[in-house]
Amino acid sequence: MDHEHNRNPFASASASGSGRAGGGSTSASSNSSFSSSVADTEDDQTIARILAEDESLRRREGMLGKRLSHLDSIPHTPRINTKIPDVNDATLDHELLSVRLATYGLAELQMEGDGNCQFRALADQLFGNPDYHKHVRKHIVKQLKEQRKLYEGYVPMKYRHYTRKMKKSGEWGDHVTLQAAADRTLCLVLSNRILQISHLLP
Repeated sequence: MDHEHNRNPFASASASGSGRAGGGSTSASSNSSFSSSVADTEDDQTIARILAEDESLRRREGMLGKRLSHLDSIPHTPRINTKIPDVNDATLDHELLSVRLATYGLAELQMEGDGNCQFRALADQLFGNPDYHKHVRKHIVKQLKEQRKLYEGYVPMKYRHYTRKMKKSGEWGDHVTLQAAADRTLCLVLSNRILQISHLLP
């Protein structure tokens, strides 16, 4: 298993300077696109440097991955919430989660509650650093825009308004952004795998 590719799926997709719709001169649009492209490149270079320095962490994760792969799965009975859980139900659910995590030798990591918690959690798992939540959000929004047909039916508002809203820092992630993150990660990991295999072929 190549953990470098698995931990860094978004960094391999450096965004090309896409123009922005709206008024203004062509030069202003070009400058905006250029600035965005430079910022994207700087983000990717910073993340790549941090990941390169994180070899020991990847080795530990490799050991954890092997240990988890040999564990039997815990039976799970799906439950449908017909109402918003009260404090007692929420507490019970949290305790159950803690027990499940302990079974696998894992622990819960609290994220800062600033509205970016979903993106912080994803950044922590992908890059080992929740501070890269802006980078993760940017690529999730890109996925939402590029694959509109996949997600539009699950958004209860005009899609353009939804993507514009999700672009803002502090906007809560939802089931759609989580699915988009999973889709983009899987797509990029598979692309990396195909490239690796193609280099091995005669």
